[in-house]
Amino acid sequence: MITDDGEQLGIMAVEKAMAMAKEQELDLVEVSPNASPPVCKILDYGKYLYRQKKADQKQKTASKAAEMKGIRIGFRTSGHDIEIKMNQSRKFLEKRHSVKVQMLFKGRELAYVEMGKTKLIKFTAELSDVSKSDGEPKRHGHTLVMILNPL
Repeated sequence: MITDDGEQLGIMAVEKAMAMAKEQELDLVEVSPNASPPVCKILDYGKYLYRQKKADQKQKTASKAAEMKGIRIGFRTSGHDIEIKMNQSRKFLEKRHSVKVQMLFKGRELAYVEMGKTKLIKFTAELSDVSKSDGEPKRHGHTLVMILNPL
């Protein structure tokens, strides 16, 4: 038996524990039914459920923070446009999001995949102060993919 203050009262009969809970206008909750003997606690069950719900919501929002954002760049994208994409990636990384950078190749551009790799490596080097990459760019069909994780 445990009180709402966390004080342990020891082993007692269920009737006596229920009487103590009614006296304090609180609920008797079985915390650990598998223990020998089972552990019960006197607490306000409504308040307990409310706190549990809030903790679950907080955990859910914390897990959403690790979201993956995507940036797409064409092989022939100009330098200024790449800078804009870099700035957007920087904002994502500062908000603790991972960024998936994809470079798209169309038609005969596939002959210049190595040039695309150097562009992506340069892109990640510019963002090295706020991120680290998961290795070299990987080729998936007509795209080169690189994932940046926040520091």
